[in-house]
Amino acid sequence: MTDRPPLLQAAQVSKGFFGNPVLKGVSIALQPGRVHALLGENGAGKSTLINLLSGALAPDGGEILLEGKAVTRFTPQAARSAGIAVVQQELSLTPELSIAENIGLGAYPRRFGLIDYKSLYLRAREVCNLVGLTEPLDTPVGNLALGRRQMVEIAKALFRKPRVLILDEPTSSLSAHEAGILQALILRLRDQGIALLYISHRLNEVRALCSHVTVLKDGVVTADQPLSGVDAEGLVRLMVGRDAGDLFPPWTASPVGEERIHIHGLTSGMVRGVDFAARAGEVVGIGGLVGQGQEDFLLGLYGAAPATANKARLCGVDGLLPNVGAANAAGLAYIPADRKKEGLVLPHSIASNLLLPSLGTLVKAGLRDRAAENNLVIELSRRLTIKGDTARSVQALSGGNQQKVALAKWLPRSPSVLLLNDPTRGVDIETKREIYNMLRGFAAEGKLVILLSSDTPELVHLCDRVLVFSEGRIVATLDRDEISEEAIVGAAMGVPAKGVAA
Repeated sequence: MTDRPPLLQAAQVSKGFFGNPVLKGVSIALQPGRVHALLGENGAGKSTLINLLSGALAPDGGEILLEGKAVTRFTPQAARSAGIAVVQQELSLTPELSIAENIGLGAYPRRFGLIDYKSLYLRAREVCNLVGLTEPLDTPVGNLALGRRQMVEIAKALFRKPRVLILDEPTSSLSAHEAGILQALILRLRDQGIALLYISHRLNEVRALCSHVTVLKDGVVTADQPLSGVDAEGLVRLMVGRDAGDLFPPWTASPVGEERIHIHGLTSGMVRGVDFAARAGEVVGIGGLVGQGQEDFLLGLYGAAPATANKARLCGVDGLLPNVGAANAAGLAYIPADRKKEGLVLPHSIASNLLLPSLGTLVKAGLRDRAAENNLVIELSRRLTIKGDTARSVQALSGGNQQKVALAKWLPRSPSVLLLNDPTRGVDIETKREIYNMLRGFAAEGKLVILLSSDTPELVHLCDRVLVFSEGRIVATLDRDEISEEAIVGAAMGVPAKGVAA
């Protein structure tokens, strides 16, 4: 298998932005019939390397080679023509178009100069069957849950019948069932001779799927080797240059205070008649298969989606909060899963994003208090180790640092309830460790933390109790001594589990 020439190579490539080197003499070779892992902390240069391999960027030095031959003027169109497809972590779908139209976008079959919809739908159904998409093909993609949109993105890549498939955090939004379908598909594609590059912070997936690994650290290749015999701890050592230590902080019960949320009969979106109560000092987990109403539950609490309840009291306010402004005023803060679309203003600076929720409080004699703003930016950057010039655009940051900004901007308002929607999605190990410590720290300070996570170990290690959702209802409540991956997954799949059924 590996004695065949690589389908795609980067040979000693370098790339920098505004005088700052990002990649320094990086090489990687993608062989046919092999799943090749690319690992590294956020900011290591992975995204830049993907953009070089797919023609989105041109290297400052070194070469891109296709089947051993150096290519010039390597553009995205040239990469697509060569059979290179990329599934980016941030989706590139058009919400108003249908599933079929998104899948074929840019490669529509044509008849007499017009789109041949019959052929498009036939071919789109074929790739949808591969990834387990059963929704009607004329469904607008904007109507789908995030995990289903991720599967559309993968189907879109397969539509072009790639020879090289690059997958960047492909399971970050998927349920366990969807991830299983994708992993089986990856192995089938491998056996068909496709070269796959797999980027993930979920090391169990890397070890299950990949046979070779390249590790980047600070723009340099620190390891390029077979994966056989390397355990999860060994992978972490390759990435961070030291032992992993404990990823999760030791669990200790925080003192439980006053009731912050009490709701009877909440209905919002998919959620139907849910009862829920939680107190200060708790970390309450929200689990279950993706798209079972968990996000609707958080948005209903936050006033960001239409909701009704028979009875409600949130942070001392009677009744549901009518809108986001009222929720913020009451002491709630929401950190969304899609930080680029909902959590940040990407063209604005890091400093502007950090200040956004607090601008109304940083006023002196009717004018913005620039000194106070600057001091606050410095303090937030220090507290969450956000490095670099805060005048830079926030979109220039790695995913992990963007997530820190999305979380840090709420801290000056001292919210008493934090609603977190997959806060470590696409975040590297060290940033995950920092966020985990912060969440337990918030609980110790007397905040109520409600954590929706598709990463089951987070719920197991961080939460005081876990609510498992299915079809818009809480089907199990697991107390601390009942929480396990088996119990959460079993409850989500309808297998009897310990806990209180709703």
